[in-house]
Amino acid sequence: MKKIVIAQPMHMYPDQIERLKKLGSVTFYDEFTKSSNEWLERVQGADIICSNKTGLKQKIYDLENVYMSLPFVGVGWMDLEKLKARNIIVSCCPGCNKEAVSEWMLTMILNLAREIPAMVNNDKMKRNSWTDKTGLAEKNVTVLGHGNIGSRIGEVLKVLLMNVTYFDKGDNLLEKVKDADFVVNALSENPGTIGLLDAEFFQSLKQGVYFVTITSSTLYDADAMISEIKSGRIAGAADDCGTIDVGDSSDPYYLKLTANLKILTTPHIAARTDVTCRKSYDMMIDNIEHYLKGELINLV
Repeated sequence: MKKIVIAQPMHMYPDQIERLKKLGSVTFYDEFTKSSNEWLERVQGADIICSNKTGLKQKIYDLENVYMSLPFVGVGWMDLEKLKARNIIVSCCPGCNKEAVSEWMLTMILNLAREIPAMVNNDKMKRNSWTDKTGLAEKNVTVLGHGNIGSRIGEVLKVLLMNVTYFDKGDNLLEKVKDADFVVNALSENPGTIGLLDAEFFQSLKQGVYFVTITSSTLYDADAMISEIKSGRIAGAADDCGTIDVGDSSDPYYLKLTANLKILTTPHIAARTDVTCRKSYDMMIDNIEHYLKGELINLV
C-alpha cells in the first residue's frame, strides 16, 4: 500500500478525504510546519506527497524517487533537470484557480477605476467635491498572458465592452501595451518571463494607466512600478503578492507595497475560494489516481 502524506493543512471536503483514503495509507497534518526541515521530516519515506509551497520550495531537491501531486498552479520556479535527476515526478492543477483569480482581477480593476472603497459609507463627501470616475466600457486593456487565467479575465472584460488585446510569447511587449488604459499581468513564471516587466516596461506605459498583477514578483520590477506610481504615470495598481505565503500579512514584500496607498495589496489570496478548493483538491486526487494506474497527467 502506497504511503501518502498530506504535508500541510488542506481544507478538503469529506468526499475528497474518503477518495484519498481508498488510494493508500494517508497521513494528514493539520498544522503548518514551522521550518523547512520540519516539512522534510514529515515527507521522508512517502511514496506520494501533497503539499503547498511552504517547505516544498526549500527542500524539494532533498528528496528522490517520489511522486508529488500539488493542488496549485504556480510551478515555474521548479528546476526540471534537478527533478529528473532525482526521479521526482510532479503533477499540478492547471486552471483550478481561473474563476477565483479572474474575480479578484475584476474586483481590483473596478476598485481602482471607480474608487469604490473610498465611496462606501462615506459621510465626508461634499457635493461640489465629486469628480467623475473612470468607466470600463470602450477602454483598452492589455492582458499579459493568454493561458487559463488570461483567457478567462479577457472574456469577462469583453462582456463589459472593454477593448481586449493579449500579449503572447513572441509579441513586442512595448507595442502591445502602448495604448492600454489597463494592463493585467497573468503571465506564468518561466525563464522567458522572469524580469520581463522591467523599468523600461513601466516607463513605456501611457499616462494614467492602471496595472493589475497576480504573478510572482520575479516577473516585474516592484521598485520601478512604485516609482512610476509616484511620478503619476501609473494612476494605481493592484498586487496579490504572488510570491509570499498565503495570508502572510507580515511578509516584508507585502508591507513594502501596503506602504503605498495607490497600491491595492492583498496577501496572496486571489485564488482562495470554495470553488478553487473543490476544483484543486479534486484535480490533485485525480492526478494520484491516474499515477497509480500507470498514467501521468498534468505533469510539470
